Amino acid sequence: MTSPAESDAGTDSDETLMEALQQGDDHALASLMKRWEIGVKSFLLRLGVPSSDIEDLAQESFVRLYQKRANYRAGASFKPWLLTIAANLGRNRLRWKFRRREDSIEELHATTPGGFEPTDPSALPASELAENANLIRDVRAAVNALPEKLRQAILCVEIEDLSYQEAAQVMRCSPKAVETRLYRARQLLRSRIQGLLP
Repeated sequence: MTSPAESDAGTDSDETLMEALQQGDDHALASLMKRWEIGVKSFLLRLGVPSSDIEDLAQESFVRLYQKRANYRAGASFKPWLLTIAANLGRNRLRWKFRRREDSIEELHATTPGGFEPTDPSALPASELAENANLIRDVRAAVNALPEKLRQAILCVEIEDLSYQEAAQVMRCSPKAVETRLYRARQLLRSRIQGLLP
């Protein structure tokens, strides 16, 4: 006999699966892991965690999610709750290891579909494709070169599509601080990227 999480995992929301996990349905964890493993790994890479630590930290994020399942507030948005766990683990790891910023963006480009790329690159002429690839590389380098707090604001709001309130939870600051950091990050990016555009 299958559990509700197993039978409806494709249709259940993350919040419903998390509540099922709280009620003792351990199969809900497998569904959440399947749904969020790549997202957590991408988030950790963008956060600046070295690629050699990504697998361990992603697994540890789900272990912590399971351990802290009783702390999840029913009805709360699941995504910022999970990303907060991953961000805390990532920040702790970065305190103890040398961070290689160049690796994170280049590896993200190689392992994460989507991002800044056009949805159908094959539809573009070769010259335009080459120009776009260079621009994408330069934009990624500009984002990666931002100070950590500004880069986190861009990551949470622009890439992960979190609200200011949700980003504040992940970044451990106020929503106003998120707004300020995002404004500063956009200003810096605008000035750095302006010279790259034709």
